[in-house]
Amino acid sequence: MIRHFQYKKICLGRDYLQEHFSDSFNLSKVAKYSCMSQYHFSRIFTNVFGESPNTFVARLRIEKAKNMLITEKFSIGEICERVGYTSVGSFSSLFKKQVGMSPTQYRRKLWGLSNESLAFPMQSIPLCYSQNLFGFKNHGMKKRR
Repeated sequence: MIRHFQYKKICLGRDYLQEHFSDSFNLSKVAKYSCMSQYHFSRIFTNVFGESPNTFVARLRIEKAKNMLITEKFSIGEICERVGYTSVGSFSSLFKKQVGMSPTQYRRKLWGLSNESLAFPMQSIPLCYSQNLFGFKNHGMKKRR
């Protein structure tokens, strides 16, 4: 169990990492920002959040990349740089390891789904919800006034 003041320091470090995830990862800088030694910060961070600071930053970078792959038209190389990686190969390998497919496959798959009309069949929407959604009531599907 950690003390309240330690928890506040760790949260400071986590917030710093969230704001600067695309910067070059520097554990000593984050630990210093949190007023802790590198070892102590890393140990407490892992205990509190269930992952090391390095793993936390890698996960944030991949999540941001996933978002950019489907919302932006940047190249894979540009996304790689924007999320803090210098090597497209390393980025792609880590992405595939965490997501299960390459960045290009991920983009194609999700863009493909967005272009399909009725990607979610009506059978998967409960009748009571669809009736309210489309302004109908009862089973006769009469329009509401």
